[in-house]
Parts: sequence; C-alpha cells; structure tokens
Amino acid sequence: METKRCSFCGSEIGYGKGSIFVKVDGTILNFCSSKCRNNHNLGRIPRRVRWTETWIEKNR
Repeated sequence: METKRCSFCGSEIGYGKGSIFVKVDGTILNFCSSKCRNNHNLGRIPRRVRWTETWIEKNR
C-alpha cells in the first residue's frame, strides 16, 4: 500500500489512518490528525508553525 503525506504538516500517514477532505473544486486534502485539520481550517500557514516538517526544513 502507498503511504500518503499530510497536507498540513507533511508527515507520512499510514494505511487506514487520518482523514480525507475534498474541496468543492475537487482538491483532495489528507490530514494525519485533527490538530492538522483544525490548523488548516484556521488558515494557518504550515511554514510558520514550528512543529511542521516544512518549518523544520526551512529553519535548519
């Protein structure tokens, strides 16, 4: 099985885990946890949130 990556934090999501959100325009968003889903709904930018992989890569 193929592992997916979280649309917010970038971590890998195992098979049968996480949740999927489909926008009206057909874009599919995968979330590993409700923490990532809620941060996305609040409009937060992943590269400005310290615990995401994009922030860690940017600020190494």
